[in-house]
Amino acid sequence: MTLTAALAIAIFLTTYLLIATERLEKATAALAGGIAMILLGVVTQETAFEHIDLNVIFLLAAMMVLAGIIRGTGVFGWMAVRAARIAAGDPYRLLVVLSLVTAIASAVLDNVTTVVLVGPVTLFVAAALGLNPVPLIISEIVASNIGGSATLIGDPPNILIGSAASLDFGAFLLHMLPLAVLVLGLYLLAARFIFARHLHVDPALRDELLALDESRMIENPVLLRRSLIVLGATLIGFILHGPLNYEPATIALAGAVTLMIVSRQDPREVFHEVEWPTLFFFIGLFMVVSGMIEVGVIEALANMVSDLTGGALAATSMLLLWMSAFVSAIIDNIPYAATMTPLVDVLNSTHGHTGDALWWSLAIGTDYGGNATVIGASANVILIAMADREGHRISFGAYLRYGVPITIGTMLVASAYVWLRYLL
Repeated sequence: MTLTAALAIAIFLTTYLLIATERLEKATAALAGGIAMILLGVVTQETAFEHIDLNVIFLLAAMMVLAGIIRGTGVFGWMAVRAARIAAGDPYRLLVVLSLVTAIASAVLDNVTTVVLVGPVTLFVAAALGLNPVPLIISEIVASNIGGSATLIGDPPNILIGSAASLDFGAFLLHMLPLAVLVLGLYLLAARFIFARHLHVDPALRDELLALDESRMIENPVLLRRSLIVLGATLIGFILHGPLNYEPATIALAGAVTLMIVSRQDPREVFHEVEWPTLFFFIGLFMVVSGMIEVGVIEALANMVSDLTGGALAATSMLLLWMSAFVSAIIDNIPYAATMTPLVDVLNSTHGHTGDALWWSLAIGTDYGGNATVIGASANVILIAMADREGHRISFGAYLRYGVPITIGTMLVASAYVWLRYLL
């Protein structure tokens, strides 16, 4: 191991430790780690900045602008009352309803867009019912990552894997949707017991909420109609972004700018709704991971797969599945997927593997592993930041107590699925 590689690992581990122990606020810790990579010569400023995925950053910022303007119409309150009515005020049913909405929307859109829209609804209805929102937030994180795994556009790593392996939208539906439905169904059954002591509502508040006339929640009907038109066009753009040859960030920015124009709101007020600490956390994290990539640490870890398994398909698939889950829990799954796709291609060609077992192992592990930690996936960071802003803090350790067992359970089911479908 070179001195530069050792230094990169030390900076990465220190940054992760600061985030995990919350000695520093996570955005500050991530930015400090990114700057350390540059100042200590692990990467140049140009290289570190090249690794910042601006498509992700601008997509997040634009969707936060859209959500902030739409929030002012009162529609999130309307949606919250409707969700409470469908669940009849029962907290577990509400968890199931919101999780299903999150999963389905994450499959059709991307999971980042979904949680930006669903998060405010969740926090509103939880406050109205006197319900602890933590079980709902954690369930939506799990649902967004599982639901997003089902389609090509649902989770950013899927786009990278699909492009490298020439797997289209239909292929992801055929191979990933059955597993996503199975895993999400099992999780929702388990959630009743996982969160049993937290799923309690204030009966008086419940009756008060259910008695509300949801139509009165709409504060600005004109802006709502305009917002829904712009949002609908934006969502269609996401679905068609491939044929249109536009990146999702471009479509989201176009939607945000259009809504700012038609709403005639003060940009300073609109930008106040943007979660700037979340955006800078991702910027810092991309810079930290750039050092790990440039010195070859992640590539060396991938090469270990081939050395340990000797290229045997079954062993390689299982190791790749679990390694992808583990690494994606520690670093953001986007740069990991970008690093692994060429290596999986080499493994297939070198060892003469036919079929797509390794590609699906990579996709499943990368998507599901993100559920394990606060920083494992973009959706996690966004929802937890929203909860924290409303006074419901979910620490790194508190989330870990739920995330790790849930991820292990889903990965055991996924392992059986991969073995039975691709390796027998």
